[in-house]
Amino acid sequence: MNKGRSNPVRGRRDCMVRVAALPVAMLVLPQGSTAQTAQATPGGGEQPPDEVRRRRPAARLSGRGTLRFLGLHIYDALLWVENAIDSGNFVAHPLALELRYARSLYGSMIAERSLREMERAGPIPAIQSERWLAFMREAFPDVGAGDRITGLWNPADEMSEFVINGKAGKALRDRAFGERFFGIWLGNSTSEPALRQALLGRKAP
Repeated sequence: MNKGRSNPVRGRRDCMVRVAALPVAMLVLPQGSTAQTAQATPGGGEQPPDEVRRRRPAARLSGRGTLRFLGLHIYDALLWVENAIDSGNFVAHPLALELRYARSLYGSMIAERSLREMERAGPIPAIQSERWLAFMREAFPDVGAGDRITGLWNPADEMSEFVINGKAGKALRDRAFGERFFGIWLGNSTSEPALRQALLGRKAP
């Protein structure tokens, strides 16, 4: 009797599967994709979210980028810093990377894609890889349009902390993890150098 009716729950689930299946639909776009970035002007008036302001009162916007794939708006990324970052040693600086999602994505796939991007900087031992993936699967929930994940890096205690929609989430004390994870966007091995330039507040060459 209901063959002619669409199931809104199933429709939303199918949409998440289709979007998550795209190479871009995790955290970053693959190399060679057509990402569109929009650079922010540092000091342009935008204020950091509460979770950043509470932990880093002096934080300011370094830059931002918008990623689109095949016309789909995936997320906006904003980098909050206290001082200018040495791009060759970003892990030495406190920072907060805020992702503002524009569509639904599965948290488990975000974790798996993150690990693959982290491997761009070099092989990761199997035991370490498994531990990091297990942590990220716990840290990253399914997200929908309007959700935010903010990753905060504190070099003083080598802590990576993740805040979900302003609420404290999982944290991991591991310098190697922090360098690899935030290197997805800020490292020399990033698959998206244009986005890296935008986040660092620099014009693309």
